[in-house]
Amino acid sequence: MKQYDLSAIMSRAWTIFRKGGMVFAEALHRAWQSAKARPQNAAAIAAAKAAAGIAEDCKTWADWKAAGFEVVHGNKALFRAVLIWASHGDGARYTASFFGASQVQPIKA
Repeated sequence: MKQYDLSAIMSRAWTIFRKGGMVFAEALHRAWQSAKARPQNAAAIAAAKAAAGIAEDCKTWADWKAAGFEVVHGNKALFRAVLIWASHGDGARYTASFFGASQVQPIKA
């Protein structure tokens, strides 16, 4: 039996509810779908990273920004991975681009 972080799922549901303008039941459903898609997305990222032969730490543009870094202008993504966009509730897929630690710099204030 898989273990899920119920607190994180409920927090995500409240975030979706506040931003999405939908009933809470739908927001909770989407938060659960997102939690269930996380292992599949992690496997897809690992497979794409291995196929590209990348060893350094890689994140999406948004993840680097949240960590306080920015991608240096002109750099291209090291690899792309097809992920499940579960928080929209339809299980749609999208392509995410990943940038390496060597392609970012701290955000200047």
